[in-house]
Amino acid sequence: MFSDRLTKLVPSTLARLAAWSACLILVGAVVYVIAQVIARLSFVALPVAIAVLLAALLYPLTRIFRNAGLRPIYATWLTMLVALAVLGGTGWLVGARASEEFPELARQITVTVNNLRDWLLIGPLHLSENDLTNWTKQITDWISLQQAALTTTALAAGQVVVEFLASLVLLLFVTFFLLKDGERIWSWFLKAFGSMAPRVDRAGSAAWVTISHYVQGTVAVAAVHGVIMGIVLAGLGVPLWAALAVLIFLASFIPIVGIFFAGTVATLVTLGSVAPWKALVFVIVLIVEQQLENHVLQPLIVGRALNFHPLAIILVLAVGGIMGGIAGAAVAVPVAAVIYRALPALLHDPPIELPPAAPADGADDQAEDVPAPVKE
Repeated sequence: MFSDRLTKLVPSTLARLAAWSACLILVGAVVYVIAQVIARLSFVALPVAIAVLLAALLYPLTRIFRNAGLRPIYATWLTMLVALAVLGGTGWLVGARASEEFPELARQITVTVNNLRDWLLIGPLHLSENDLTNWTKQITDWISLQQAALTTTALAAGQVVVEFLASLVLLLFVTFFLLKDGERIWSWFLKAFGSMAPRVDRAGSAAWVTISHYVQGTVAVAAVHGVIMGIVLAGLGVPLWAALAVLIFLASFIPIVGIFFAGTVATLVTLGSVAPWKALVFVIVLIVEQQLENHVLQPLIVGRALNFHPLAIILVLAVGGIMGGIAGAAVAVPVAAVIYRALPALLHDPPIELPPAAPADGADDQAEDVPAPVKE
C-alpha cells in the first residue's frame, strides 16, 4: 500500500535516478575503501603488481623451457637467470660507456656554459657583468639556505633505498613463484568461489591474456623507440647516448608523461654538449618518431589488447598519477585494461554452444551398422 502511494507521488524517472545514484554512491564508497587499503599496503601492492607484469612478460620463455622437457623449478630458475643476465649485461655496458664519456660531457657542458655567458654579455640582451655576478650569488645563497633541506632529503633517500631493496626482494620472490606455480595458485584461488568459479576463471583468463598482450607489446614498442632514438643520438655525436637510449626505453612504459620527461632530459644533454641545431634535429626526429609510434606501432601491437581511446588513456593516467604518483601512472593503463576486459567475462554468461549439425543423408544408415559399446 505504501509503495503504491509512493509510486504515485514520485515520478518513475526520478525513482530510477535515485536508484542509480544510490548504486553509484555504494560503488564509489567501495572503490574508495579499496583505494585506501591499497595505499596503506603500497609497500606490498606495488611489488606484487610489477611482479604480475614481469611474470606475464617472462612466462613465454618459461613455457619454452618446459616444453623442452625441463621441470617447472628448473625452467623457472633458468628464466630468472636469463632475465637477470640481460639486465646485468645492459647495466654494465651502459655504465662502462657512461664512465668513459662523462668527462667529455662535463668539458662540453663547461664550454657551452661559457659560450652562453659570453652571448648574454655581448649578445642582443647586453647584460652587464654585475648582473651575472648577482644572479650567480643569488643561486649560491639559495643552495646554502637549502642545505638543511637537502640533508633531510638525503636521509629520507636512504630510507627510500632500504624500502626499495626490500620491495625488490619481494618482487623477485613473487615473480619466481608466479612463474613456477601460477596454475596451482590460480586453481587454489578458484576454490574460494564455489559455483562462481567458472565465471571467475573466465574473467581471470581474459585478464591474463590482456596483461600478456599489453606487456609484450609495450616492451616491443619501447625497444623500437629506444633503439631508434639511440641511433639518432649516436649519429649526432651526443655523449652518454647509450644511457639516454635506456632512459627513453624505460620511460616508454609510462605513456605520454614518460616520453616527455625522457625527451626533455635528452634534449637538454644534446643542447649542453653539442650544437643547438643538433638539439633541434633531435626534437624533430623525436616528435616524428613518436607520432609514428602512436599511429602505427601502438595500434598494431598494443591496440588490439587495449582498444582504448587516447582520451581514456589520458584520464586513466591522471587518476593513476593522483592516487599513486609515478608508480600509479605506470600501472594505471594495464589495470584499466584488465578491468575493461575481465568485467564482461565475470558478469555475462558464456555464449550458448550450438547443437551439432544434423548428419548428412545416409549417415543414419551407417550409424545403425555401428555396434553400441558394451557396458561391463
